[in-house]
Amino acid sequence: MRGPRLLTPSAIILVALSGTLATARPAADDNKAIVIIFKDGHRQSLAVAQIARLDFKSPSVIVYKDGHQEKISATDIARIEFDAPDATATLPGRAHFLGKWEVGDGSGNHFFVTLEPDGSARKSIGASHGTWTLVDNEARITWDDGWHDVIRKVGTRHEKRAFEPGKSFDDSPSNVTAARNTEPKSI
Repeated sequence: MRGPRLLTPSAIILVALSGTLATARPAADDNKAIVIIFKDGHRQSLAVAQIARLDFKSPSVIVYKDGHQEKISATDIARIEFDAPDATATLPGRAHFLGKWEVGDGSGNHFFVTLEPDGSARKSIGASHGTWTLVDNEARITWDDGWHDVIRKVGTRHEKRAFEPGKSFDDSPSNVTAARNTEPKSI
């Protein structure tokens, strides 16, 4: 006779999330978010309406409805929280950052950054290719030349923070300029 089986933490999280996602109604859940809190303290917000599934096998993967996939390490996750609709209603989601942004270079000149739904990014100066993801309701971009940019909403405006190679997103930025989406879409 066998004893009762214990569920692994990943299985418990998967069961909890599958129940939440399975009962989601698109119109009511447009502003609901899952917030992943990592052991190092950083947070990543995911709009429930954009997630197709979460796979907790090794490596763990977030699969978005648009087909974009993002790998995460389940061993780095401290906990997962479920935001109430009113808590995230004013926070920008992933779709908010899609499109072509006019940003400054820190020297008074402007260039363009384009953020694609598949997580790729392009810019009109320097190494033109990069990738981006939504972390803490801001677009974090990592460029092939080692630079990192953040586009974030600050009040009613947006700003771009640039971090030179060797700096992390937690360091002081190398420059901060205004950012403007030249292709705004209604969300």
